[in-house]
Amino acid sequence: MSLFYIELCVTAAAAYLIGSIPTGYLIVKAKTGKDIRAVGSGSTGATNVKRVLGKKYFFLVMFLDAIKGAAPVILAKIFATTGVTLGLIPVIAAVAVIIGHSKSVFLQFKGGKSVASGVGTIIALNWIAGLIIALVWGIITYTTKYVSVGSISALILSPLIMYLLHAPLAYTCYCALGAIYIVYLHRENIKRLIHGNENKVR
Repeated sequence: MSLFYIELCVTAAAAYLIGSIPTGYLIVKAKTGKDIRAVGSGSTGATNVKRVLGKKYFFLVMFLDAIKGAAPVILAKIFATTGVTLGLIPVIAAVAVIIGHSKSVFLQFKGGKSVASGVGTIIALNWIAGLIIALVWGIITYTTKYVSVGSISALILSPLIMYLLHAPLAYTCYCALGAIYIVYLHRENIKRLIHGNENKVR
């Protein structure tokens, strides 16, 4: 087996396990003894954590999930010796970490919707793109009062932002596929938005 495939497999496995660390679940369990999966939307992400623990923990979980998303990508960029120029190994890390977050091996393959961890991966791939996407998320969420609208809008714009910044093609493709995946994870939110019963940020 070539070095590239060895690094690809090791990167994917390590990033998936890091992504699988259920930050929101662990914090809610430690603070209240509750299983976050039995609350609200059942997601382990920051928005559902807010329903249990409030705004402070919303931002804490979002920050930790973003760090969790960024770390494997940064490590891949530092330590990988193959596929880095084209962005392949870092992108494999990014894909694996958001799958781990949404399908955690520690929670019977349940998890969050990978928005914060996804933005973390994008910041690690291209910090300018990541900051623009985070800003877009903040502005749209603030103006509409819907986290889901901010999340979907920001991630849909991410491949265009990567393209306009002349990032490697692998980064742009990752953002496009990631946007499709995150829209899919938000399918219930989209239904609630259509029917007018999606929860607003209070």
